[in-house]
Formats: sequence, C-alpha cells, structure tokens
Amino acid sequence: MNYIFKEKRFNNPFNLAFFLIIIFLFSPTLIYSQSNQQEKGEQTNLTGHHEIKDDDYVPDLRDSQQRSPAYNFTMSNITTAQVNVDGNGQNIVGDAANEPSIAVDPTERNKVVIGWRQFNTVSSNFRQAGFGFSTNGGQTWTFPGVIQPGIFRSDPVLDADKDGNIFYNSLTNSPTFLCDVFKSGDGGASWNGGTFAQGGDKQWMTIDKTNGSGTGHNYSFWTSSFSVCSPDFFTRSTDGGLSFQDCVSIPNDPQWGTLTVNSDGDLYVGGTIGFDFLVAKSTNAKNPSVTVSWSMSTIVNLDGSTTFGGGPNPGGLLGQTWIAVDTSGGAYHDNVYLLCTVDRNSSGDPADVMFARSTDEGVTWSSPMKINDDPGTSAYQWFGTMSVAPNGRIDVVWLDTRDNGQSNISALYYSNSFDGGITWSPNERQSDFFNSHLGWPNQNKMGDYFDMVSDSGGASLAWAATFNGEQDVYYSYIADTTVIPVELVSFSASAAANVIMLSWSTATELNNHGFEIERSADKTIWRTIGFKEGKGTTSETQQYSYSDILSGINSSRLYYRLKQLDFDGSFEYSKIVEAVVAPIDFALSQNYPNPFNPVTIINYQLPAKIFVSLKIYDVLGNEIAALVNEEKPPGKYEVEFDATNLTSGTYFYKLQAGNFVETKKMILLR
Repeated sequence: MNYIFKEKRFNNPFNLAFFLIIIFLFSPTLIYSQSNQQEKGEQTNLTGHHEIKDDDYVPDLRDSQQRSPAYNFTMSNITTAQVNVDGNGQNIVGDAANEPSIAVDPTERNKVVIGWRQFNTVSSNFRQAGFGFSTNGGQTWTFPGVIQPGIFRSDPVLDADKDGNIFYNSLTNSPTFLCDVFKSGDGGASWNGGTFAQGGDKQWMTIDKTNGSGTGHNYSFWTSSFSVCSPDFFTRSTDGGLSFQDCVSIPNDPQWGTLTVNSDGDLYVGGTIGFDFLVAKSTNAKNPSVTVSWSMSTIVNLDGSTTFGGGPNPGGLLGQTWIAVDTSGGAYHDNVYLLCTVDRNSSGDPADVMFARSTDEGVTWSSPMKINDDPGTSAYQWFGTMSVAPNGRIDVVWLDTRDNGQSNISALYYSNSFDGGITWSPNERQSDFFNSHLGWPNQNKMGDYFDMVSDSGGASLAWAATFNGEQDVYYSYIADTTVIPVELVSFSASAAANVIMLSWSTATELNNHGFEIERSADKTIWRTIGFKEGKGTTSETQQYSYSDILSGINSSRLYYRLKQLDFDGSFEYSKIVEAVVAPIDFALSQNYPNPFNPVTIINYQLPAKIFVSLKIYDVLGNEIAALVNEEKPPGKYEVEFDATNLTSGTYFYKLQAGNFVETKKMILLR
C-alpha cells in the first residue's frame, strides 16, 4: 500500500470541520488523493511509496533455516493453526509472513487456501506471493512456497468462485504498478501462469457466486493515484479470469476498501474518501455486454477516518474498509454493512471499530456504532475485519490493546450480531497476547489487513501474529456458540439411476443452524459433498432433501453421514445411512467360479425397480431351479447357486427383467 500523508488526529468535530474548510479552499484535490505531491494522472512518486522493491531478492532459505514448534492453540470457541510451516508442521525460524487473505472452496469446505506477503528473511523487505493450502478444514497446512519465485509481489487478495476455483490477485511494480490474477483448480496446490488484471496499489477483488447473469464475474478496484490505467481504477473479468476489461472509474475515488455482491448480482464498493467513507453500487456490472456504470454513490459517516501509522502498526494502516451484504433470505436480507477501524472524531480515541448499516440497499445509513465495548478512549482496536454468514450472522474480529495498556501488546477479539447489526454479543478475547513490534521484515508494520469468510457454523479467519517472536500467518475457526443442536427425527436414502436422494427431518430447527452431508465408500474416509441451511425458527418438523449425482462413481454401495452443529460449534455425527448405487444399465455377469463344484455365484444389476426372474435350465431346456422370482429395487445383486444334487454337465441360467433377457452357460464339473 501507499502512504504519503502524515498521521493527523482531530479530537473534536469543530477542529475537523475547520481543517476541511481550509483543505477545500486551498487544495481541494487533497481530500480525494493519497498525496499532495501528485495530481490524478501524473507520474507516481515512487520515493514515497511502500510497495516498491527496496531490497534485493533473497532466495528461499528454508533448507538452512532453523525450526521451532509451530504455535497452534485452542481457546474458548476458537481453534488456531499456524499456516506457514514446513512439511513436518514446524515453524521456520527467521522468515516473515503477513497481510493474509483467505478463500474457502464453497463446494468442499474442507479445502481452504491462504495467501500472504512472504519474506524469506526478516533482513530484507523483498516480498513474494506466498501461499498455503489445507484439505482438512484448516487443521493442518501445506506451505509449498511462493507462486513466482524471485518476482516482487505484494497485497495478496484471494477469493473462490461458486465452482471451487481459487483466484489470487497479486500486485507487482515491474515496470509499473499492476496486478496479475492467478487461478488454481486444485485447491491451491498449483497455479496457472497468471492473467494481467490492470490494477494498482491498493487493490481488492471479489467474485460473483450467485446463479445469475454475473456468476463468475471477477471484480477489482484500487487507488486511482497508483493505477496502471490512471485516472481509472476498476476492472472486471466476465470470462472466468481469462482476461480483464479496460478500466473505468468509480464516483468520488474511494480507496483502501473492499467489494461485495448481493443475491441479485448487484455490485457494491466500500472505501474511504479523505476523512469520510463512500459506498457505490452498480446494477449493471453483472451484464457482460455493457460497460460498468454506477447507479448510486453515498457518503457514510463512521465518526472518524481511516488511520495510518502509530501505535501497534507504525508503518501501515490500522485497518481497511469492509463492506458486506446479507444474502440469507431472512429478515435482514439485502442489508448492507460497512465497517472500519477509525480515528474517532467525537472522542479522540485513536482506533475504534465502527459499524453502520443500510436497510434500503445502500441509499441511507444508520448512525455509526462502536463494536468494541472497552470503556476507555486510549486503547487501539485495529485491523477490524467483517464478514457475513449465509444465515445472516455478522462476524467481526479485531486486534485489541485494552488488556495491557501498551500499544504494541495485542490480542484477537470477536463479536457477532444476529439482528442485522442492531445489537452485538459481548466482546470475547480469542487469543493469547503478542507484541506486534516483533519480527518486522525491514518494515515497521505487520501488514495492513486480515481477511475472513463466514459460514453458518462460524468464521474462517486468516490473520498474522508474533507468537513465535516473529511474524507468522495463522488460520482460526471461530465457532458460533449460540447454535442450538436440533433433534434428528429421520434420515434415509433412496436410489434411482445414477442419483441417490437423501431425506431427513428435524424438530425445532433454528435459522443459525446448518447440516453438512458426507459420503464414503467404506465408512472410514469421508468426503463433504454438500451443505443445507436451516429453515427458520419453528416448533414444527422441518423436511430436508439432497440429491447426490453419482457420475464416475464405481462403488456398489455408498454410505452417507449427516452432521449437525453441537453446542460448542463443533460438528456432531448425527446418523449414517447406507445406499445401494443404482446401475445405469441391466447386466448379467458370468458366474464364478466356472467350471464350479458344487457352488457358484451369479451377479446381475438393475437400473430401476422391476420384476425379476433368474432361473437355471439343463441342456434340454428343462427348468432346474428358480433363484429369483420377485420385484427388486435398483441395484447390484449377488446370488449363490448350490448344485449339490445335480450331475456333471452343462447348464444355462437366464435373467429376465421386463424386456431385458439374457442367458449364459455354466459348467458343473465333479
């Protein structure tokens, strides 16, 4: 990110108003630009910019660096695992990692990918696009290294499309500030060569996961003053990230912000403008055949301004602007939320986490609300981060110095809201304390942001801390402890051709509850295949169903497990059902062994429920035995034939099921 202006705090609104008047009278461009040294469209002043290559590339030193135990812990309703570890799960001593971003595969939520600024040594601020991935929901991590070794990269931003592809937006400055977007189709294990995505410092990206006309659209914006296509600073991809369109502008130059998409595919941008905040909306960004335009641009009051420098993070932001929207379909559907750590106007507090809500799709906004509930005005609540779960729960985390009275000693805190941001749960400390001034990689900061993705059971957080005495990246799952488990009334499976339908019912279901569906061929290795949200608060029995399409699955029998949330937010195994996989075609197999004495096995399969006849005949056509003579459901069957009372010779067995008739020969040899 770029930071040229100096830190300025206003302890009361009168001083702020006076300062703004002076600014508008003498230099109105300052309120919309990052630097009073640069007009929009002029050549970027690289000397005052932080995202440039100050130090030379240092190769990967992991083979020679020492190891120490990784810092993993469980506390209250949170589980935390270190991400930047070696193949044995050990911490790599002497490197640094910060500014993480996270993506969770919506089709298989055990697959999580985190990207970060990777410094191979704390003695050099040369940074690269580091990444790690997990296949077990963040319990353990693989850290292969960086996407492009030796290439200066910063400001990682990750997201997933609805099909589970992961995208990694990365800033570089060679030959000028621009961004590339890398794609992974295997959960972050490998990446393509990247696509030029316009860009600049500081960019953010989001992907449309709806089923509308904009599904898969990749949107990003950045600061206009440091844009490869200045004065414009927004782009999109409508072809799955294969290419990005020419840049356009957003009204009033928002910066240091984020984007989100509502359930109709409308795009929102939230960012800071000078000493205030702005939300812009586009209703046509989802239309791939038109140029993106903006139907709304609204100033939002958060009782303060974005804070840079000082306290716990002298060389960086104390938090960027977060925008999110409720897509739950519930009482607060389409509410839009804005949150940022700000330097307060009314109280002079250096860093509070402030929140505002809109109930009319961003047109008007509530008065600002403070989320952190500490009573004083001197503590730093920094790196405020927000996400909204599919059930409408709003999750907020931040780093907090309230417990120690020192600006460099912080802990992670959490709060949530179930009523659209009207009321909030008591703040809960979620980590041990750490010193944010440790392990600076030749930069006096711990990055500029964290990142979080919420599901109905809790929030997946990518963050940085110095528990090992150096900057490392962590994954935490913060479980929603307000979830109440329900009574499982039934769970069943029925098979048709190539599809298994799961059905279950529950009593007293809650809106903030969900079910995860898993599949296994042997009841030992389970794979998550789907998720169902709760249907609302009611005392009536709730009915659910899920279809599993079995393309490419060869198992003759499958097992399904339904998992529901327990009181502590963990998953409880509710019940397992067995389902016979329905074949696509009729078939009669050769008996085995053949020749046989005196017992043999005959297999056949049925794609549908039908009356079946399986009979044994001698060479003269006389019926010897009727093995099957009844209606059968679809599936694969095995029948044993005992020829103890027969003499040696050739026999025939015939399967008849509707219009399907097949006969095969077998030999009894004594």
